[in-house]
Amino acid sequence: MHIAVAGNIGAGKTTLTRLLAKHFKWEPHFEDVVDNPYLDDFYHQMERWSFNLQIYFLNSRFRQVLQIRESGKNIIQDRTIYEDAHIFAPNLHAMGLMSNRDFNNYTSLFELMESLVGSPDLLIYLRSSIPNLVSQIHKRGRDYENSISIDYLSRLNERYEAWIQTYDKGKLVIIDVDNFDFVNNPEDLGTIINRIDAELNGLF
Repeated sequence: MHIAVAGNIGAGKTTLTRLLAKHFKWEPHFEDVVDNPYLDDFYHQMERWSFNLQIYFLNSRFRQVLQIRESGKNIIQDRTIYEDAHIFAPNLHAMGLMSNRDFNNYTSLFELMESLVGSPDLLIYLRSSIPNLVSQIHKRGRDYENSISIDYLSRLNERYEAWIQTYDKGKLVIIDVDNFDFVNNPEDLGTIINRIDAELNGLF
């Protein structure tokens, strides 16, 4: 089984992935942030490095999905291949930070990859307000994230909402993270776990 967690920067994907993996005994797969050779350059010079960064993420995520399918295990994935293609790359293109040529090349590659892999059995979307995202980003204090603007986060949020409204590739659970403290409140985590249980096992 393949479960995926989606959401904007700072929404709590990695934390929730860890907590759910522990509870359900799923194997967690995390986003490759530490070893990403483009991330720091990208945040300092977006236009120059946007295409390189998105191709790196696409390659990494595609490889991950293939491994998940081949493993035969129950796996929970931090961020999906769809977010790169439906949110981050189109946003960079719309902001003039990725050329038409690069964006068309990227989109063509994504469509080929998408045709070769299945969608997650369950998608968990973490919906968050901008103030909450900003608070979480500051709290974790990653140097390369210091230059992320509120405008950039807002644009991403709008694209996430538009994407999730039309998501039809499988089961979906939406969690409004402004109203849940799943880190410090076991009851909140329990509520989320119950919702996921119900969606996976059909207990409505």
